[in-house]
Amino acid sequence: MTVRIINRSGHPLPQYETPGSAGMDLRAHLDAPITLAPLERALVPTGLYIELPAGIEAQIRPRSGLALKRGLTLLNSPGTIDSDYRGEIKCIVVNLSDTAQTIEPGERIAQMVFTRYETVEWLLTDTLEETTRNAGGFGSTGVS
Repeated sequence: MTVRIINRSGHPLPQYETPGSAGMDLRAHLDAPITLAPLERALVPTGLYIELPAGIEAQIRPRSGLALKRGLTLLNSPGTIDSDYRGEIKCIVVNLSDTAQTIEPGERIAQMVFTRYETVEWLLTDTLEETTRNAGGFGSTGVS
């Protein structure tokens, strides 16, 4: 799949870091470092704009290393970039640690994964097909 991209960040284009990577890392497009106090959040720009084909979404997800090592993660996760969105990709970064955390210009802050999706047409009905589970949920199987 080919995706058109505009890069206004001056950083390298997102890329797969290993042959088996599902996501491409996104970098912070900042003029200066920003520091987040504990529980503080910020909308961090990437300088990237993409044109996705119909039927494809880009999911913006946290980077596991940032979450584990520094307590930085993303809110609204995974975030969805719709195929008709043409604005800048930005990430809502939150500091869940107990100390201030600084995000440097060009730092890898998130990852982007591409997925196919289907659109739905509703069929209004009065009944649904029965299953063994039926309406059971939230632990109804008795298995933790």
